[in-house]
Amino acid sequence: MFGLQISIKDIIDILLSAAILFEIYRLLRRSGAANLFWGIFAFVFAWIIVSYVFQLSLTGALFDRIISVGAIALIVIFQEEIRAFFYRIGARFSSLQFLNRTDQNKATDQSIQYIVNACHHMSENKTGALIVLAGGSELKEYADTGERIDSIISDRLIENIFFKNNPLHDGALIIQNNRLQAAACILPISHRTDLKPQYGLRHRAALGLAEKTDAVVIIVSEETGLMSVAQGDSIKEVDDAELLYIINQTIH
Repeated sequence: MFGLQISIKDIIDILLSAAILFEIYRLLRRSGAANLFWGIFAFVFAWIIVSYVFQLSLTGALFDRIISVGAIALIVIFQEEIRAFFYRIGARFSSLQFLNRTDQNKATDQSIQYIVNACHHMSENKTGALIVLAGGSELKEYADTGERIDSIISDRLIENIFFKNNPLHDGALIIQNNRLQAAACILPISHRTDLKPQYGLRHRAALGLAEKTDAVVIIVSEETGLMSVAQGDSIKEVDDAELLYIINQTIH
């Protein structure tokens, strides 16, 4: 009726553009800059109207200059968010290479039970803890910020690490390849503004790493004793059974 001809290629183009815009919105929302996304979207929409609909050459040229400079400025401003975006894409791709890993790199049922037991005991005693279960991502840069342990998994050792008088308790414990790799590790902090008020620095550190990698992070609250799990861009409270299931899915 209006002379429009939409091909399959056009539909794919629209869907891809929508997916990219949605992912950018999610990225900025997690960093507390969702309003900036809508501001940028409005500016780009105005640029398209001016340059391609009304074809105002002078105003369009001005918009073109702002767009070219603004793109570089946005890369500088949001370099951490952009890095996290590509880090997660790379983590998903690299995790495919671990589908054929050998049995010696897989956690045993006994090791998994040790982790659950330790978290349960620390929860009962209100001992704060932060435990990283590595997936396919390489966590060397975070392990290097702490103290190397390279030990077999033991519930008593995990509990001793997070004992309040232990110098290694203040930080994260990284578990990878069925071993306790490093303790007192420093994790990136999430700057999201939509988290629950009771979530403290441990929860933000757990979410900060989960947003950037495919690791699953267990948190035991020192104030309430509640256990939580951070995965992807979400964090939720869990009981022993849920924790056992999540650990099995992650490292078994």
